[in-house]
Amino acid sequence: MYGALWRVLPGPVWLRIILMLALVAAVVFALFTWVFPWVDALVNPINVTVE
Repeated sequence: MYGALWRVLPGPVWLRIILMLALVAAVVFALFTWVFPWVDALVNPINVTVE
């Protein structure tokens, strides 16, 4: 998967590295902003049943 993404990105190697870092940062931002809070609401680790 990463090889295919690397071949699709335009430009020289230094530009591909910058674009790859920007894509990783965007994915991490989206995970922390929307995905993890949504999963936390579903899991709700505060209400445990073990005593």
